[in-house]
Amino acid sequence: MKPLAEMKCEACRGDAPPLGEEEIAALSVQVPEWKVVEREGIKRLERTFRFKDFAEALAFTNKVGALADAEDHHPAIMTEWGRVTITWWTHKIRGLHLNDFIMAAKTDRLYAEGTAAPSE
Repeated sequence: MKPLAEMKCEACRGDAPPLGEEEIAALSVQVPEWKVVEREGIKRLERTFRFKDFAEALAFTNKVGALADAEDHHPAIMTEWGRVTITWWTHKIRGLHLNDFIMAAKTDRLYAEGTAAPSE
């Protein structure tokens, strides 16, 4: 399988089944910092990213928003001083889909690009 961060989201049909436990476990290997949480009976992927201040957190929020629009798959985002919590799930199927893992991997890549040490 191609790395998740290099894949594109595909339109999800409302009758698509949510991912099963084995599929979730297999995909989680590529996004190890993300936790599967369950709220309101719906499994979701969630991760909190740390920043030095609110301005950096807000800039990251805006980058994730632009990515979400480009892929037409949108998360819940909570922006606070020094941190951003991103939660991915597929509303149509009330659970996790491959798209959620793709977006988690792409979010990780955005974070890594934005927090990399400056070159000398």
